[in-house]
Amino acid sequence: MLEFLVKNSEHASFDFKGGDRLSVQCNAPKNSSGIYTIYAEEIKPENLIYIGISGREGTDGQIIHRKDGIGGRIAKGKQFGEPRRKSWPEKMKEDGISKIHVKWFVTYGKLNQDFPRPIENKLLRLSLALKEKLPLWNKET
Repeated sequence: MLEFLVKNSEHASFDFKGGDRLSVQCNAPKNSSGIYTIYAEEIKPENLIYIGISGREGTDGQIIHRKDGIGGRIAKGKQFGEPRRKSWPEKMKEDGISKIHVKWFVTYGKLNQDFPRPIENKLLRLSLALKEKLPLWNKET
């Protein structure tokens, strides 16, 4: 499902457990935009629990990077109504997940200029078609 991103972007991953410091574990760059996926326990398509982005297209057609990039979006962003450093361990415990694996891909940076939102939409549609539901954590608003 992510093969096209692996071939055409700067990318890497990191693991996060409930007792870890998210800001220390996160190795995503702070100067680019892109997409990130989260897997419960291990990287398998059936374990995909979240698809997110950092960066957006402005009204002038130019990229608007978050001030601290995809790395900041992951490490400092909010989800489930709280900062991720706090909400992820709580949600992991609630869902019976001991470890998550975060894969990130720079879609708008030095190597390429693809806006993240259309890629996120494509991946969400693919996930919906394959599993007949959105990833677990994408259901939250």
